[in-house]
Amino acid sequence: MAKSLKDNINSQYIEAANLLRGKNARKRIVVYVESYDDIYFWRTVLSRFENEKRYFEVMLPSKVNLTRGKKSVLMNFISHNSQGASSTNGPLGTDMIACVDADYDYLLQRATDQSKRVIDSPYVFHTYVYAIENYQCYAPSLHDVCVAVTLNDHRIFDFRLYFQLFSEAIFPLFVWNIMLYRNGNYPRFSISDFNRVTEPGGFNVQTPEASINNIKRKVGVKIRELQRQFPDAKEEYLKLKDEIKRLGVTPQTTYLYIQGHHLFDSVVAPILTKVCNVLRQERQQEIYQAKAHRMQKRNEMSCYENSRQDIKTMLKKNTGYMMCPLFQQLQADISRYLDAQGAVRQTDRREAPAACAAACPPCT
Repeated sequence: MAKSLKDNINSQYIEAANLLRGKNARKRIVVYVESYDDIYFWRTVLSRFENEKRYFEVMLPSKVNLTRGKKSVLMNFISHNSQGASSTNGPLGTDMIACVDADYDYLLQRATDQSKRVIDSPYVFHTYVYAIENYQCYAPSLHDVCVAVTLNDHRIFDFRLYFQLFSEAIFPLFVWNIMLYRNGNYPRFSISDFNRVTEPGGFNVQTPEASINNIKRKVGVKIRELQRQFPDAKEEYLKLKDEIKRLGVTPQTTYLYIQGHHLFDSVVAPILTKVCNVLRQERQQEIYQAKAHRMQKRNEMSCYENSRQDIKTMLKKNTGYMMCPLFQQLQADISRYLDAQGAVRQTDRREAPAACAAACPPCT
């Protein structure tokens, strides 16, 4: 039994509150997310669906005890029936939804209880990529981040090509990692282990292929080790590789599905730092070599230095992922959901008079 009023807040509660505001008022849809950073990301996802009929309020699952994270979000819709069995939706419904990072739950395809809840509930939406950080690190948008940081639009590094080669290098080991998480052997090769093997290390802007070759070498060593540990896994491995390709993971886009914090902090941010340092030095050299008075150069340099931005801050503000097909797939899911809910409500309104007529005696 609920111990307080807040324990009774569910989709029906929000729906009732919406009805009290009048039939012409905009419908409020509550959206639970995992963390403060997620609030802004999911706002960029949902904004296009707001109109004169509805709006979204994105919030953390608890304002009382400050609990955060995916488990906290999902626990908000785990309820139990009288026999103690868990229910898929619980308090969630048409007026209260949850939006979470996919993590590995999407690729695990119901191998765990949490994966089942993320995939099967019609009121839970996930990122497809591992986390919002993967979207923020979307390779085609990284040059724009460099421009925002350094105010220098010179393309000195091909981010698309690098992360394509990076993905191709780590893809075979990524399949191993997913397979071991599916069959319960993940302690033998965890996400942390995968991250250590695939960290570029020693990246150089002028010779980026050296870091790719280093990753390929480390991946090859680890794969041979795993093959010795699991000599009968070949058939399972090949089957899973085909399956995750059907789910959208390609050898060229694997970086979008690895752990988001690792990609952000240990791969992309260090590479961006080195690229931005070169661009910054290039801009400073232009100022030094300009035909101008010393004081004018000093003022120009001061103006430039004051205009620079922090790399991680600009990465977190990066919205170039909106052109990513996976982001557009996520928006398409929400669009279909909202269209279906609208159709249901229209059907309910059409059927209401007939139901009323059947329940009431004819007027005389």
